[in-house]
Amino acid sequence: MLIGLLISFQTFADGKPMRCVAFSPYVGGLTPDYGARPSKQLVDTLLDKLVADTPFRCIMTYGVINGLEYVFEAAMQRQLSVTAIVWLDKEVEVNSQSISSAIALARKYDKTITRLSCGSEVRTRHDYRYDSEISRCLQAMREAKLSQPVTTIDTWWEWCNRQQPCAPTSFSAQVDWIGINVFPWWESQFSPIHSCISAEQAAQFHLARLEEVRRANPGKDVVITEFGWPNAPENYAATNRHTGQQCAVAGVANQALVINSTLALLGQKGYSATVFEAFSETWKPSNEGESGQYWGVCQGEPPYRCNAAVLMSLMRNTPRRK
Repeated sequence: MLIGLLISFQTFADGKPMRCVAFSPYVGGLTPDYGARPSKQLVDTLLDKLVADTPFRCIMTYGVINGLEYVFEAAMQRQLSVTAIVWLDKEVEVNSQSISSAIALARKYDKTITRLSCGSEVRTRHDYRYDSEISRCLQAMREAKLSQPVTTIDTWWEWCNRQQPCAPTSFSAQVDWIGINVFPWWESQFSPIHSCISAEQAAQFHLARLEEVRRANPGKDVVITEFGWPNAPENYAATNRHTGQQCAVAGVANQALVINSTLALLGQKGYSATVFEAFSETWKPSNEGESGQYWGVCQGEPPYRCNAAVLMSLMRNTPRRK
């Protein structure tokens, strides 16, 4: 059954838009903040599940050290393409290790790693304090003469330079492509501008933000590097802190609706996107409230059961091989 699904989930090599899924092996009781690292066996188990039960053949990863180096070997073995994020934070020495590791991995797995990013939401997390670390990473990638295009991934608002109409940022001239994260779920909670976005409206919101960033950065390929919707708590409604509106509602059906309608709409336009995320991460609720641990297309506990509504929607709307 999956043979026919793979046509719309390939890399840029055949000129079609990428359809990827964000992959982090910090499932179960694991956390990236402390404790045990994900084992090779766990990475193998999760990627085998992804290949067997979903149509995704492209993943985006979050880090290149602390045991995550193995993800690229495992991806190569399964013929998965990878967008690799070099995780950047406040520890400069650790950033240097990550940059060096990323360069080595990009050379070793040059057919597997198709794109690179110097950081993920660094400005969103730290304001402008670590812009120099992003620039240092971008320069190192450039000097290494890697074959993969490089960006720094952040929210659409940061890539609009925190203004409307959208404007270029100081990184626009430094990157080969632009990766934007777009989450109407969070907009519906925290934005005074886009305060009420339902699951039915999410696809159009994703498209509007992508095209807004494209207009501000002519000639740059713009990719939605994260979008998604929580599948639980069922019927949990997010409340906007400014207006009190409750427009975004979590649930299995709404997750399927958002993912399917967005991929279909972007596919019609030839745009690429990455679903957030492959497996739910239970360490997140302290940071992301009631819905934090429910973003995965598949559960984060064995047997890692996947949302059938999401997969069936993808199957119904993906062209079959003739």
